[in-house]
Amino acid sequence: MLALANRLALKALWVAGIFLGITLISFAVIHLAPGSPTDMQTTLNPLATAETRARLEKLYGLDRPLPVQYLDWLRKPVPPCFRDHRPVWDKIRERLPLTFSMNIVSLVLTLMIAIPIGLLSAYKQGGLFDRAATVFVFVGFAVPGFWLALLLMLLFGIHWGILPISGLTSMDFATFSLWGKTVDLARHLTLPIFIYTFGGLAGLSRFMRSSMLEVLRQDYILTARAKGLSTWAVIGKHALRNALLPVITILGLSIPGLIGGSVIIESIFALPGLGQLFYQSVMARDYPLIMGNLVLGAVLTLAGNLLADAGYALADPRIRLGGRSRE
Repeated sequence: MLALANRLALKALWVAGIFLGITLISFAVIHLAPGSPTDMQTTLNPLATAETRARLEKLYGLDRPLPVQYLDWLRKPVPPCFRDHRPVWDKIRERLPLTFSMNIVSLVLTLMIAIPIGLLSAYKQGGLFDRAATVFVFVGFAVPGFWLALLLMLLFGIHWGILPISGLTSMDFATFSLWGKTVDLARHLTLPIFIYTFGGLAGLSRFMRSSMLEVLRQDYILTARAKGLSTWAVIGKHALRNALLPVITILGLSIPGLIGGSVIIESIFALPGLGQLFYQSVMARDYPLIMGNLVLGAVLTLAGNLLADAGYALADPRIRLGGRSRE
């Protein structure tokens, strides 16, 4: 555990430097995009003059050099938004539970489905199930999420009329009982969660299959079989733990997708989540709100790397001990 703690401490120092670099690049890139926060308030207003624009730019601090603006942001990383002057974190905190809950549910469902599919595909390599899973994987990779979302909305929401296609709740949600509210929320979130889950199944199941096939060819697996152990004992006790190492990496790297992958789906289904908030902030050139979302995404990315590194070390003693273990 001491070796693991030292490894994570060095990793944390590296993460801090990377985080500053991400914020610097993000701050520069969003200011390079065409448009300005003052455009929405002046361009569409016939009474707005150049003096009005200049006053707004001074109010927002946009009249100062970009390096000075970045240093100001570092001193106060949670400024108020340009549009309604509410603190950035308050707006993010309102949208965060919905986005996280949807993605965590879909992630759990993906693991529960993809890992067994990958195991069975590797065990039945070349069989009917493996071929069917391969076709499923190719379809999952080929079908764009937004296209599938529109298709399901047309099928389940318009032709069959069994599921709502937009919003988080019904108009009369307040009059429902507790069970009725739960069912209503579940019906509104069924299609978005299905899109999230379907998009992750293909890649994760394929990674699991490939990793399991590689592990099953190792000498210690042949030795375990030669001892007379059953197939499922060999797979479940000896092969699965080592085969999960690449999956741990994929899970760590999928954490940033909790935000980035939500932009399109939440916009299509009109869900008041963090992805929709990020899209609206980009369209309005609300720099503080954009930076708030980007910083959260950077934190999740770096946290995902740390979690993947910790999971790797816990699963494999050779990594935890820096290659000194000979067990």
